[in-house]
Amino acid sequence: MNRTPAPVDAPAPGAWEELVTTALLGTERRTPPGGAPGREAPLALLDAAAVETVRRRAGLRPARAAGRPEPAAEDPRPALPAAAARRLALLLADRPGTGSGRRGTAPDLMELLPQWLAAANTRGFAAPPQALPALLDAARGRTDLRPAALAFAGPRAVWLARLNPDWRFALRATPGGGTALPDPEDAEHTRRLWEEGLFAERVALLSALRAREPGAARELLSTTWSTERAEDRLMFLDSLRTGLGPRDEPFLEQALSDRSRNVRATAAELLSALPGSALAARMAVRAAACVAVDHTQDAPTITVEAPHECDSSMERDGVVAKPPAGRGERSWWFGQLVEATPLATWSARLGGRTPREIVGLPVTDDWQGELHAAWCRAAVRQRDPEWARALLGAPSAPEAGGPGAVSLAERAKLLGTLDTVERADWVAGFIAAHGLSEAFQLLGVCALPWTAPLGGAVVDALNIARDAGSYPWSFSGVMGLAERCLDPSEASRLDGLLAIPDEHEDASPGAGGYWAEAFQRLVTTLRLRKAMAEELGAA
Repeated sequence: MNRTPAPVDAPAPGAWEELVTTALLGTERRTPPGGAPGREAPLALLDAAAVETVRRRAGLRPARAAGRPEPAAEDPRPALPAAAARRLALLLADRPGTGSGRRGTAPDLMELLPQWLAAANTRGFAAPPQALPALLDAARGRTDLRPAALAFAGPRAVWLARLNPDWRFALRATPGGGTALPDPEDAEHTRRLWEEGLFAERVALLSALRAREPGAARELLSTTWSTERAEDRLMFLDSLRTGLGPRDEPFLEQALSDRSRNVRATAAELLSALPGSALAARMAVRAAACVAVDHTQDAPTITVEAPHECDSSMERDGVVAKPPAGRGERSWWFGQLVEATPLATWSARLGGRTPREIVGLPVTDDWQGELHAAWCRAAVRQRDPEWARALLGAPSAPEAGGPGAVSLAERAKLLGTLDTVERADWVAGFIAAHGLSEAFQLLGVCALPWTAPLGGAVVDALNIARDAGSYPWSFSGVMGLAERCLDPSEASRLDGLLAIPDEHEDASPGAGGYWAEAFQRLVTTLRLRKAMAEELGAA
């Protein structure tokens, strides 16, 4: 049925807001502008809204067209081989949330993406332009992907990030937000960027300069140190870890008097990593006064007399006075003194003994755990492999980590001080002696791909667990690591494990089928990794 619209008066200022208010309140409570109450009021409101909508649109003035963005910088790197480009598209399409799902023997493609990116970056390939949106979306969802993904994406990533707010992380992660750093010889440009640049630009400048000329970076930081905010001082001070050396000591000693507790603590930590520093010497005197060898017992024994107070000089040198909940004050202070003491102190203090002999000495009054844990932290901080070996002990030790390692986390950190081959051999020995139940964290610090002895130890342990009838879910973390870390050449060795094993009466029901499926996925993944490497190696 046709209806003649009710006449609508010219709008008053704020007419649209008035119509919206009337619609929210209802025409029974409020009469539409220019209309009358009654049954026709709702229709009058709609007519008025339609007219006002047309009027608002007609009143818009044409806007000046936005200028075209500048083209992205050229990427001089060679293009990916066609097969590798297709593989990248498949890896990116397997992102979580795409509905692909993972069941049975299908490899987890997204977990192979970091390895693929590392290989592509090593070979110096440029990312295909059409893959950049999916690559940036993947990096947006996984921060661990960002460094490799942005390196592979190249200058176009920054160009795209300026156009899409979802990818702004690329600007934060790129030194200077994509802005080129000044030439090392351009002192004036460097000074101006340091004094006037954005915080991200200043951090990037200081980090780049520190890697290139540590002394110049320190001098630049000292020019504005006293005027920086506490949180900025902490970030800038952390950059001195790169190229840390004796020439940094005067600056760090000055930072020990900083008004920020966090800055003081960081300065003290850095100084304690310099065995020849005055702070390290002061800590050595304090710690040595707490530890001695008692020769009156049947065997030489270490005795500990922890400090009875934390004085102002200790606090200035980075000792935190208030312990965390559940820790005693004296043991808390003692641990901090020992971890900041140069490890060379203990051989002279404890009768010329070697680190292994020192760690093997008994300790009185239940102080062994606290003392050894502090030595662990000191060995990691000072990157001392001899002490790390002593504290780790033999991988077959009943304590599953030697007399000094107090936790899996400590063992993993100690392993990080050893070279890659020695680290892998130790973990292989640990797995051979103790199985995989505690090996996941230790495997995470081993270099990729795993060495043949380490890979063999992992496969043998998985096979033993399979024959025992255990559920593979208990080993899913190790199996996932094996998919990413085993050398692809191990695939053929696993063919014998693909069949469903006979289940003995003590086995978990159905475990054999699950193991066969898990090994099939492992073999499929290893062969896929081999194919990926060949595709990237193709000219």
